[in-house]
Amino acid sequence: MRLNTKQSENNQLFLFRLMAAYTLFSLIFPTLACAAATIETEKHSITYQIVTSGLSHPWSLAFLPDGRFLVTERNGQLKRVDTQGNQEKVLIEDLSPIEQHGQGGLLDVVLHPDFKDNRWVYLSFAEKGKGGYGTAVARGKLIDNRINGAEVIFRMAWKTHSTRHFGSRLIFDNEGFLYITLGDRGDRPRAQDLGDHAGSLIRLHDDGSIPKDNPFAGRLFAKKEIYSYGHRNIQGAAIHPDTGELWIHEHGPQGGDEINIPLPGKNYGWPIITYGANYGTGTKIGEGTHKTGMEQPVYHWTPSIAPSGMAFYDADRFSHWKGSLFVGSLKFRLLTRLELDGEQVIHEERLLSGELGRIRDVRQGPDGLLYLLTDDDNGKLVRVLPSPDR
Repeated sequence: MRLNTKQSENNQLFLFRLMAAYTLFSLIFPTLACAAATIETEKHSITYQIVTSGLSHPWSLAFLPDGRFLVTERNGQLKRVDTQGNQEKVLIEDLSPIEQHGQGGLLDVVLHPDFKDNRWVYLSFAEKGKGGYGTAVARGKLIDNRINGAEVIFRMAWKTHSTRHFGSRLIFDNEGFLYITLGDRGDRPRAQDLGDHAGSLIRLHDDGSIPKDNPFAGRLFAKKEIYSYGHRNIQGAAIHPDTGELWIHEHGPQGGDEINIPLPGKNYGWPIITYGANYGTGTKIGEGTHKTGMEQPVYHWTPSIAPSGMAFYDADRFSHWKGSLFVGSLKFRLLTRLELDGEQVIHEERLLSGELGRIRDVRQGPDGLLYLLTDDDNGKLVRVLPSPDR
């Protein structure tokens, strides 16, 4: 059937308006146009949206008060991402070069608890120095698109050329102490040496000074920054919303990933006790799984899930997830949800298996939704939300 001129013009006008409306919708709500289908979980029907992509192995995420995100990339870039997914490079001034070395690079980012007033941003990264590489932490003030006056407030002793186990989560507790998680740098005995930062959890004041009540502050030859030790490679940290306790998780070897609630001065056993085994051979590491004077984990995974990122959920958008602990999995490319009874894990559910890839970071946003980072050349910032179909 041949259309007359008026009908053709009307159809063209309709199509033009339709495309204009779609373009405007995509600009205002860009992620809604690429939402995934509904995914059924035990407690909720969910979907997810890609906020932005094209990130180079993003490692960590922080939420700015204006609704934008700060995202670190392992290659040393710090990006600011707006709610529509637009990326802007943030320059880090007055800081020695951040080294991308194996698992190291620009790693965690966290805002000072009083960021709105003081603008302090904290970054952990791999730093090159005498003997090789080690984890360092710097802080500077975010002004416009720059981190001004960046200064190193912590340096890991001793540096080596190992490419592994930089640890590197940063977190403030409810009293304002800054915790820094470190790995053993691939050299197992270092985690038991109190004269060495490797394989430990560090506690500092926000300016990098050492609290006088740190457990080893008065011990000769011990590193006074150490809060707990005997850790393999801590890459998850979260404050319990009800108790205020710090929870951490760390990578095991072939099995034996652990969740711990670190206590001051305690020894968490690596590599003397572990639920993991040697790679390849599966042979026993150390003396088994228990030893007097060494702490047991709250929970452990065997086989290993390669955990990364961790967040408690205490908002209302997913009411049936309240109180759950979420952990990303690099190895199995999923998000795991743990139900708790006090300090005991009573149930585990695995979500988003095969949907997104290696999950590097997990955060609860100010909007009550979950946000994830995927570890890839084309890394993504992902928003998890209730399915609109339900």
